[in-house]
Amino acid sequence: MSLPDRIDPRPPRRIYRWDLDKTYLQTDFDSLRDLLRTAFQKAHEKVAVPGASALIRELSENGDSRLCIVSGSPKQMRAVLEEKLKLDGVRWDEFVLKDNVGNLLRGRFRALRGQVGYKLPAILESRVKAPAEAEEVLFGDDAEADAFIYSLFADLIAGRVDERVLSQVLEAGGVYPDDAERVRAAWKQIPVSDPVRRIFIHLDKLTPPAHFTPYGPRVVPIFNYFQAALVLLADGHLSAPQVLKIAVEMVQTAGHNIITLSNSFQDLLRRGLPLQQAAVALSQALEGPNKLLAAMRPMPDILSAFSKRLAALGTPPPPPPVQAVDYVSLIHHALPRNHKGRGKPPT
Repeated sequence: MSLPDRIDPRPPRRIYRWDLDKTYLQTDFDSLRDLLRTAFQKAHEKVAVPGASALIRELSENGDSRLCIVSGSPKQMRAVLEEKLKLDGVRWDEFVLKDNVGNLLRGRFRALRGQVGYKLPAILESRVKAPAEAEEVLFGDDAEADAFIYSLFADLIAGRVDERVLSQVLEAGGVYPDDAERVRAAWKQIPVSDPVRRIFIHLDKLTPPAHFTPYGPRVVPIFNYFQAALVLLADGHLSAPQVLKIAVEMVQTAGHNIITLSNSFQDLLRRGLPLQQAAVALSQALEGPNKLLAAMRPMPDILSAFSKRLAALGTPPPPPPVQAVDYVSLIHHALPRNHKGRGKPPT
């Protein structure tokens, strides 16, 4: 009996799509000086957003997921970015960077800053190669149009956006004809399904969470990755011990403390996120002896208080029905030049 030449990996059950700048990495490019400093940083000088690398590592633990990165950073930064990810213990399956040199040489100046014509075809083409049943969770930030692009991606493959609306959006977004054709070509190859479960938007610019209400409950603005971990616990992507490992790393390496984390929890509750069972699971995980969680020992009392508060509030009302997203109107607000407003993180 002969053995097969190779054993192919099992198809992914879940796909996690991440942006890099201001989503995974703490990046400043609001001025030319910031841009130059970022461009010349070495891998060990780049700093990940607290909790981001821990979250990615925990999500990959089951071995049935794919990590796909689509970043607006230029291709020339691939080596240093890959080295940084390796230093953080992050393993990826796809890594797409922007061809800004090519855009310059071809005189495609809108493409240097434009994101719709870059990210939308990139993630649609990636989805073409994914199993139809694979669920997706996407991570972006409020510095660009990630909420808009990710939501449009989700509604395109779910059949909730038609050709007419797509054409209007691509035109309003200043997408070049060849990129628009890539969008349409990839979209037509994808079987109709509704795989996108969550879209997390890291509030790097402290945009008020209410700014994202038009996108519906699928889009969850977060001030930190402990909040993302809590929602992913409730959604079944993480276990309670995994969430606590992420919290411990944020406490030990990033200056967070039990007060900031508990306030982050309460912020999600105020926004109506269904975290009742997550609170119970965390309480149970903290009951047993675990040296790793020693730094979190005050948390059981806080979670107990949460549970009492939730019991007093009763069962939360069901989320409102998902409304159709008006992408033609939102494209004008999603572009960076029209970005307005600043909010405050939970303190």
